[in-house]
Amino acid sequence: MPLLAVNNLKKSFVTRVLFDGLSFEIEPGDHVGLIGVNGCGKSTLFSVIEGREAYDEGMIAFGHDTRIGTMAQTVMAKDATLYDYVESVFSELIDMEKELDGINDELLKNGPDDKLIDRQHRLRERYEDAGGMTFRARTRSTLLGLGFSEDELLKDVSLFSGGQRNKAQLAKLLLSGANLLLLDEPTNHLDIKAIEWLEDFLSAYRGAFIVISHDRYFLDRVTNKIMELKDKKLFKSKGNYSRHMELRSTARELEMRRYLRAKKEIKRIEGMVEQQRRWGQEHNFITAAHKQKAADRIKETLVEPEKDSAAIKFSFHAKEGGGNDVVIAKGLAKSFGAKKVFSGLDMLVKKGEKVFVLGDNGCGKSTLLNIIAGVMRPTSGLCCLGAHIEAAYYEQTMASLNPDNTVLDEVWDKYFNTISHRDIRNALAAFLFRGDEVEKKISLLSGGEKARVQLLKLMLTRANLLLLDEPTNHLDIASREALENALDEYDGTVIVVTHDRYLVNRLADRILHMTPDGMREYIGGYDDYLEAVKESRAETSNADGKKLSANAMEYKEKKQLQSEITKARTAVSRAEKSIADTEAELGNVNEKLSSNEYASDYVKAGELSKKADELQSRLEKLYEEWENAAQRLSELTGA
Repeated sequence: MPLLAVNNLKKSFVTRVLFDGLSFEIEPGDHVGLIGVNGCGKSTLFSVIEGREAYDEGMIAFGHDTRIGTMAQTVMAKDATLYDYVESVFSELIDMEKELDGINDELLKNGPDDKLIDRQHRLRERYEDAGGMTFRARTRSTLLGLGFSEDELLKDVSLFSGGQRNKAQLAKLLLSGANLLLLDEPTNHLDIKAIEWLEDFLSAYRGAFIVISHDRYFLDRVTNKIMELKDKKLFKSKGNYSRHMELRSTARELEMRRYLRAKKEIKRIEGMVEQQRRWGQEHNFITAAHKQKAADRIKETLVEPEKDSAAIKFSFHAKEGGGNDVVIAKGLAKSFGAKKVFSGLDMLVKKGEKVFVLGDNGCGKSTLLNIIAGVMRPTSGLCCLGAHIEAAYYEQTMASLNPDNTVLDEVWDKYFNTISHRDIRNALAAFLFRGDEVEKKISLLSGGEKARVQLLKLMLTRANLLLLDEPTNHLDIASREALENALDEYDGTVIVVTHDRYLVNRLADRILHMTPDGMREYIGGYDDYLEAVKESRAETSNADGKKLSANAMEYKEKKQLQSEITKARTAVSRAEKSIADTEAELGNVNEKLSSNEYASDYVKAGELSKKADELQSRLEKLYEEWENAAQRLSELTGA
C-alpha cells in the first residue's frame, strides 16, 4: 500500500486555479523531486497534504503506517540550547531513560522485584530497538553535518538567525523517524559542505520524501522520480532531474509532431470537402458531409502542445575598454574588531574570465566582494580595479532596493537620464513585470521578484565587471537557466559567490576556494574542482600535503590549457558574430545610399556616408580581432 495517494486534486484561490486533476502515489523508498516555477503551487500542495489548507475537489489518502515529517513555520523553543531543541525529537526515548533510571533506583533501594525486573527487561528492549543507544550521537553528528560548530550546540536557540533556526528544524526533521518527509527548499541557508552532507543523508535514506528544490545538482543526486507542476497539471517521470528534462523534451517534440500532423490532415480533408462541394452533385455533397465528420472528429481530440511558461529574457552587454588586469589583490586581510575573517589573500582576475569564489559559510566570501566593490575597506593589504573597469554589484541581501519604491520607480530613478520610460517598461516586461505589476511596492515583492528587479538594474548598467553574490537565490529553475545563458554570452568579467554547483559547472573558468588564510585556485567547473581536490589529496609527495604530485600538476596544466582553449573559441565566436552583425548593418546603410530617396538629399546622404565609414573602420578592427583570436586558438589546439 502506498504511503500517500492523491487523486484528482484541485485547489483554487478565489478565481485563480492553482492546480487541477493532480493524481500521484508515493511508495516506500520513493525519493521525489517536486519542481515548477515560483508561484505555481508547490508549497500550497504541501500545505494541503499536511492538512493546513483545504482543497476543492479530489481525495488524499495515507497508508495506515504513514508518519509524515514536516518543518514548522517558526521555531518556538525558548530557553533551550540548540542541542536540547533538536534532541527533543527523541522525547519518547528520553522518557524511557528516566523510567529505567527510576526502576534502577527502586531496585537498589528495595531489592529484587519480579514485576519491576520484567518491566525493566521489556522497556530496555524497546529502548534499544528504537535507537536509544545511538540517538545522542546521531543528534550531534547531524548538527555538525549541517554546519553547526561544537560551540553552537550549547548556544540558546533564540540567539540564532532565521536561517540557522531553519537548519535546526531540518536537523530535527531528519531525525524524526518519519517515513515520509516533505522538504521545502531544504538547501536554503546551507553552504556546499552542508548540502553535500544532506545529499549523502537523503541518498541513503530508507524512507520516502518529496523535496521542493530549484537546485538542479542536488535534485540529480538525491531523486529517483520527478514531478513537475506546470500549467495546473502534474508531469511525472522516473529518474533524476536531468533524465526528466530529457524525457520532457522528447515528449514535447512528439506531441508537437502529432499536433502538426493532425492539423495537416484536417487541412487535407477540408480541402477535399471544398472540392466535393464545388463539383455540386448529390453524391459529392454526401461525400463532403462524410469527410467533414472525419475532420470534426480529429478536431475534437486535437490539443495544442503546452507552451513554455513565461521566463526572463535578457542579456548583459559590457562597455568596451578596460585593461587586461581587472582585479588585483595582494596580502588582503579583513577583521571586525578582534575577529579575523581572512588574511594573506592574493588574487588576480583577468579580462573576460568567469571566476567563482567558494568556501564555507563565514569564511568571508561576501566580505571579499564588498571590498572589491568598494563598499568596505580592507584591514590591510591592497585591492584595486584595473584601468577603465566599471563594476556592478549584485548583493545577496538586496539592501540597495528601496522598499518604498514601486518596481517602475526603482528602475526609473536610476536610469531616467539615459533610458526612455517606454524602454524601461519593455525591459520590465521582459523580466515578467507586466501591466499593474510595475506599480507593486518593493516591500511587497517576493524574494524571486526582488531578485528579478535587481538583475534588471544590473543588466542596464553595461558594466564590464559583474560582482554577483548568490545571484540564483530565490530564482526558479527557468530563471536560473535564463541567467546562465545571459552570463554565458556576457563579454565582460564575472566574479561570483554561489552555492549553486550547477551554475559553477556550466560557467566557471576558474574556482577560487577561500579559507581564513588565503585562496587556492582550481581550473574548470565544480566537477573538475572535486576531481582535483580528490587527486591532490591522494597524490601528495610529502606528509603535509603542500606539494602536488607530478600527476596533479599535469592535471592542473591540462585544465589550464582547456580553459584557455574555451576562452579562445569564445573570442572567435564573438568576433564572428560581431562581424556578421556589422556587415549586415553596413549592407543596409549602403543600400540606403544607393536609393533614390537619399540621392537627392545631400545632408542625409552625408550622415549615412559618415556612418558607413565608421562601420567599415569597426569592421576592420573586428577582422583584426578575429585573426588574433583564430591564431591563438590554432596555437592552443595545434590545428
